[in-house]
Amino acid sequence: MEKMEQYEREHFDTLRELAPECAVLLKRRGDFPLEAPGKIALYGSGGRRTVKGGTGSGDVNSRFYITCEQGLRDAGFTVTTQKWLDGYDAVMNAAHISFIAGIKERAKREHKSPFILGMGAVMTEPEYDLPLEGEGDTAVYVLARNSGEGNDRTLSAGDYMLTGTEIRDILAANERYEHFMLVLNVGGPVDLTPVLKVDNILLLSQLGVVTGTVLADILLGRAQPSGKLATTWAAAEELPKLGDFGGDDETRYKEGIYVGYRYYESAGVKPVFPFGYGLGYTDFSYGAARLELEGHRVQVTVPVFNSGAFPGKETVQVYVSVPWGKLDQPVKTLAGYSKTGTLLPGEAQGVKVCFDMAELAAFDEEKSAYVLEKGRYTVFVGRSSDDTAAAGAVELTGDVTLREVEHVGGKPDFEDWRPEHRKTAELPERAKVLKLDPGAFSDIRFPECAKPSEKALETAGRLSDEELILMCCGRFSGSLGIDGIIGSASLSVAGAAGETCGSIKGIRGLVMADGPAGLRLAKRYYIDKRGVPQSVDSTLPAGFEELMNGASKMLIDLTRKKPTEEIRYQFCTAIPIGTAIAQSWNTELARSVGVIVGEEMERFGVDLWLAPALNIHRSPLCGRNFEYYSEDPLISGRTAAAVTLGVQSRPGRGVTIKHFCCNNQETNRYCSNSILSERALRETYIRGFGICIAEANPAAVMTSYNLLNGTHTSEREDLSAVVLRREWGWRGLIMTDWVMSVVGDNQKYPVALSAPTIAAGNIFMPGSRSDWRAALKELKRGALPREKAVRCASQVIDLVDTLG
Repeated sequence: MEKMEQYEREHFDTLRELAPECAVLLKRRGDFPLEAPGKIALYGSGGRRTVKGGTGSGDVNSRFYITCEQGLRDAGFTVTTQKWLDGYDAVMNAAHISFIAGIKERAKREHKSPFILGMGAVMTEPEYDLPLEGEGDTAVYVLARNSGEGNDRTLSAGDYMLTGTEIRDILAANERYEHFMLVLNVGGPVDLTPVLKVDNILLLSQLGVVTGTVLADILLGRAQPSGKLATTWAAAEELPKLGDFGGDDETRYKEGIYVGYRYYESAGVKPVFPFGYGLGYTDFSYGAARLELEGHRVQVTVPVFNSGAFPGKETVQVYVSVPWGKLDQPVKTLAGYSKTGTLLPGEAQGVKVCFDMAELAAFDEEKSAYVLEKGRYTVFVGRSSDDTAAAGAVELTGDVTLREVEHVGGKPDFEDWRPEHRKTAELPERAKVLKLDPGAFSDIRFPECAKPSEKALETAGRLSDEELILMCCGRFSGSLGIDGIIGSASLSVAGAAGETCGSIKGIRGLVMADGPAGLRLAKRYYIDKRGVPQSVDSTLPAGFEELMNGASKMLIDLTRKKPTEEIRYQFCTAIPIGTAIAQSWNTELARSVGVIVGEEMERFGVDLWLAPALNIHRSPLCGRNFEYYSEDPLISGRTAAAVTLGVQSRPGRGVTIKHFCCNNQETNRYCSNSILSERALRETYIRGFGICIAEANPAAVMTSYNLLNGTHTSEREDLSAVVLRREWGWRGLIMTDWVMSVVGDNQKYPVALSAPTIAAGNIFMPGSRSDWRAALKELKRGALPREKAVRCASQVIDLVDTLG
């Protein structure tokens, strides 16, 4: 391990303590944990080439990270498979050369940029032929998968499916070694059906700098895995086929609200590992659950007893079966959850899970209202979505219209899928049924419409047309170059993604750094004679320069600054990926991880973190799912809120929750049209954002690249002015994702434009001279109303005042 500064050591130690809660034990036989380190045979792509987190903006330029091989050696193990690991390196290096050549050939054939085609493209695992000759009676096979922004995963061997050689060697090692653990160093599901006979399977996930260290700690019992799945793991043939995925131009969300476990249970399909599932080294038993009703809030109290031989933590999950009346409903919906503290063998803890009945409201498109239909709301308590027992019910004696709202989002050209029927939830004979009168909801109050401050409006109103549009765009220098394309457009912090325009009327710029697995900054930089920080190293993601043609490489060489002054360093800590954090089902853990990011923002002068990301895991094939939390909006919203509270506990630091909304595939992400119903939009795809805003008040929101029912999300005033401002009463900054015209013109739908984006209330990032000129032209000819540009600019001014 390289020498660390004090803050790095503190953050490493904190993550080492927290991250085991993000790991999920999927199967166990009882022969782990090991008593002591000894000889160990290490196999698999992730053994030495461990993935700390995905590619693209989700990557972090940390000083180092601990691979599985290094983690085992540091813990005192003797790795006996040096020859195998060296042989696998040679196989991977040869495969990588062919992979890059294939991208370039495809780009030439399709007349596209290899840079764009290669963005986020991940090589599938190659086949290999290496003998299993490691000594010892213990072996670990680390199966790794990588993914990233710009490309989606595929149902192919070496990606969602296992390769023939992976299956062969995993099964052979399982037979050969007395103690064998299959370790999954992945950011999302893989189809494990060919190797389910393996008795010990650990979803290690991708845990940032501590990945290999945490593996060793878990194998030796120094730490206990206590995670639960935040997304369903299913075989390839079990994946839903109701809607589209991965189309170049349009994606139809025909499954409606039936995403993840809501689909599997409603369609009667049993997945390999259900939502919420996860074991530990120990066992837990539950006592009888008790339900209490206060107003329209339900409290479920459950005694949890550690009946096993090891310490551990358990997550109690509460689901509700909402009555199927006018509106169809899933079999059950997650309503709340709570995790115990560490329980020693024989210890017990009473766990309380609370939820508000109002949070179960469905959206009635005909009424344009959130409603609760009368009937029995059956409450289930259990360990996962399909391992629950009915504990009681709440009987709502009449229909309730909670809130009437405006229609938003447009309409699809299809009707949502719905199950033909649903079984009625059975209650035990002595289960309590609590009566709830509709009048109990009369105390619900909704936020007032958010408006800019008068001071900000006055300041923005005094700006010239040129200054006003500058304030509505990101800060730029000349035309948009390669740095802007890759999210490294800041002029104040080396490697930061961008910043708002500064120096107008004394208003400072806000520096933004990418995420969400930690701050993405340049490792090394220097301050030039003008006082501007310059990156020493390439800010391109790994492998991108290989995709450049001669002219592009020359441009990079010409623009890359040569050090003339003292080299400085900014090493950021790679935290666990979003999905791993959600797998902890622990909001305090998520908050602690946010504090780490906030502290490093202070250290390096970053105002806004472009994270957390909380898009829904609509399909396990989305290449960016590793950045996102879950298929469930409640977990997504609460986890994002906890991370937000952690970051924003540091003075002057803010987060940017993203991508609002329906960024659920990476294929043609700049110009893909997500087509879905308003019910699906409100109940599934924006609900988590609303939870995060209500619980944590994030500083900013980033819109998504895609279109929503034919209009770019950044250009939809119904999302910004109606949902965010009017319905949710939120006053923060709204910005676009990093819009690029580099994608070309041969698209069915164009890229987002600066003038309509500003009119909708979004600042246009990262900004370029051409974007500024286009918006200024529309302002001067009256197509962009000045009052809308003033309101857009005023949000920047307000946030500068808020952050200080």
